[in-house]
Amino acid sequence: MPGVVTLTLDAAKCDGCGMCAVVCPHAVFAIEDGKSRIVDGDGCMECGACARNCPTAAVTVRPGVGCAAAVLSGKAGGDGGCCVGTSTCAG
Repeated sequence: MPGVVTLTLDAAKCDGCGMCAVVCPHAVFAIEDGKSRIVDGDGCMECGACARNCPTAAVTVRPGVGCAAAVLSGKAGGDGGCCVGTSTCAG
């Protein structure tokens, strides 16, 4: 769902380690010029893997619409996933 994701990136806190890009199942992040950048915010399913793995707390995300969409998609046989703060996993 376009424009509803809660994902944010504080570039000032980012140390460019790239963990967000490594763990993101939907390629939401890219590392450019030694910093992370959100390249597809609408692709975020709000699973929280990026935030949990960010050593500088530069990434924040709350389970919400993207998370719900991922769970529903998984239950319908699509590419779902687990969401932070929930006990529901799809797929």
